[in-house]
Amino acid sequence: MTDVDTGSGDRLALAVLTQYRMATTEQLHRVIAPGVRREQTRRRLAKLRDEGLIDRVTLPRAGRLRVWFPTSYGVQIASEWPELRGRRPPKTVSDPTAVRLRVGHTLTVTETALVFLEDARRRGELCRPLDWLPEVYHPIGGGEAVIADALMYYRSGPADGKGAMLRAFVEVDRATMGPERLAAKLTAYARLHGYVPASPGQRRPALGQEPVQEAWRRHYPLFPRLLFVLDGTGPAGITTRIDALHAAAKAPALTLFLHTVPVLAAALADLRTNGPSQPVWHPVQDPDHTVAWSWSPHA
Repeated sequence: MTDVDTGSGDRLALAVLTQYRMATTEQLHRVIAPGVRREQTRRRLAKLRDEGLIDRVTLPRAGRLRVWFPTSYGVQIASEWPELRGRRPPKTVSDPTAVRLRVGHTLTVTETALVFLEDARRRGELCRPLDWLPEVYHPIGGGEAVIADALMYYRSGPADGKGAMLRAFVEVDRATMGPERLAAKLTAYARLHGYVPASPGQRRPALGQEPVQEAWRRHYPLFPRLLFVLDGTGPAGITTRIDALHAAAKAPALTLFLHTVPVLAAALADLRTNGPSQPVWHPVQDPDHTVAWSWSPHA
């Protein structure tokens, strides 16, 4: 069995690729070792490839862009590490054809992770590479589920751990679906917010008995805020999708959910230019105003 050097960035590189599914050389460099020369990152990736832990595809139409992904063997090794143990096993994308088919959306999700990671570093706040968990699965009954593009953990304030812990579900949209389908995700998250799993033969709680709670409370003390990150079009297309979210937010069935959970939308281009901590986010109930992503509807 390959012994990944735990004293170097090798372990982090493999863990990140296992969790993120795939990333370019440049993205991996920015995630795992922004303070060293890029050549060191390239050598590290070549070493892990020689050991059979990761592989790559080259996209000829994107300036021969190299995209790295974990092999099945690499996933097997990384999944045994404490920092990844206990998480839902990732859908391994270890076939080059599958990588090419999923590369657009997955690399955009990785780029979204980077705008938060790099902003946290600049601000002295805490958001580590493995605090970004792609494809988080939550059932909502009837055989259906919400699968968030990512779940992010972020501690605001000083990086010494004394700040407030913020959690967010992140949905990344590249304009590959119509605005109505994007807006329908609001309803799915509202269902998750109210979903109470029923056991066969379950009865109403007796007097003095603890009521059955929503399923999400097993995982989070507060329901994570919901962030829509929009890409793939110019400003007019971004506005169209924000307007669709705003129209969907008027549904009476969403009133309780939106009163409780901050739901915000922003263009990925604005996050890159200004940083996600800046007031570039549009609340879906009031898209004419912008707020910081840490905004609360009760503030």
